[in-house]
Amino acid sequence: MALPRPRTRAGADGLDRLTAAPGTALLAFDFDGTLAPIVADPSDARAHPGAVSELARLSPRVGRVAVVTGRPARTAVDYGGLAGIGGVTVLGQYGRERWDGGAVTTPAPPPGVERVRRELPGLLERVGAPEGTSVEDKGQALAVHTRNAAGPQAALALVRPSLEELAQRHGLVVEPGRLVLELRPPGMDKGAALQPLVREWGATSVLYAGDDLADLAAFDAVEHLRGQGVAGVTVCSASEEVAALAERADLVVGGPAGVAGLLAELRAALPEAPSGGEGGGDQE
Repeated sequence: MALPRPRTRAGADGLDRLTAAPGTALLAFDFDGTLAPIVADPSDARAHPGAVSELARLSPRVGRVAVVTGRPARTAVDYGGLAGIGGVTVLGQYGRERWDGGAVTTPAPPPGVERVRRELPGLLERVGAPEGTSVEDKGQALAVHTRNAAGPQAALALVRPSLEELAQRHGLVVEPGRLVLELRPPGMDKGAALQPLVREWGATSVLYAGDDLADLAAFDAVEHLRGQGVAGVTVCSASEEVAALAERADLVVGGPAGVAGLLAELRAALPEAPSGGEGGGDQE
């Protein structure tokens, strides 16, 4: 299949720059919903096998590959099967953690996170959160999921006001997602994580793919980078749960399987790599 054309001029220019000079391109991806299907229990998430295999084939032929996720970096590495792929950087906890093929660099969490961690179970009990509501402890942030509750949207609406009050009291913010509310420090977002990578690696083009509201910050970063001369293309891994990203994206594909297909088409469109690899994918 031919590589699809973005529906915007800026996106088309970004894809053209990427395919013409892949050695200075950065390919960046969200994890859940983009490289990995959304599942009922976050601990059961695993990367789509086609996406992983295509990343392994693409990595030696582009400047760099990055995964930018709200999960802990080590979790994304393990669940994604990324340890065996050279040239991949994982920014976990919205950039507060970093993995470059070795140990994870992790700062201490802000004190507000620990206070919220202590208070959250009691708060959910007091507001009558329905059975199936669960807390995911990410270390630097905490996420309240309602996907497994009866009436998940109603459960989300029930707990949200109390979570917002709790977060504000301890200097955190509440960020919504696909049947999840995440309490995290302000300034932790995927756009703030993505832009330093582009500068660090001197990328002349960037592709970012995501599926959820948290990825809008990365889309904003791509638009900002375009104004600084870095060509960019945004990709939505589409779902029925979130429409906002598809409305903003230059390209829309059908979930992680569609992302895997796009990566295969992109690889086929790139110039043949010289012996030893074209870009930074063979570097640690």
